[in-house]
Amino acid sequence: MPEIHGDALRGHLEALILSALRRGEAHGFEILRRLEAAGSGALRLKEGSLYPALYRMESARLIQGAWESRSLAAASARRGPRRRVYQLTSKGRARLQQARQEFDHFVTVIGGILGATP
Repeated sequence: MPEIHGDALRGHLEALILSALRRGEAHGFEILRRLEAAGSGALRLKEGSLYPALYRMESARLIQGAWESRSLAAASARRGPRRRVYQLTSKGRARLQQARQEFDHFVTVIGGILGATP
């Protein structure tokens, strides 16, 4: 199966991130891993696309970010800089529901045009 990346993801990245975060809080790299796993290896995102989207979504209050506490980093014996951990807000949950409805409508309309069976 060909990889999905770049232009094919444009317009869907926000909904994909929100969907990844519905499983619980996560830092950026974990969000990438969740999306790639859910996409069965066909989805390829670059950090250069993900992090600006996370910053925009945080500004729009769809997600809330907080720096990982030092004690959490020490408990996991992880070295390196602290990570920013993101979680869904109530506004983000509502936006995810809206995005699902919009996508269902999109699939129905385009599928009908292309003659795909549901």
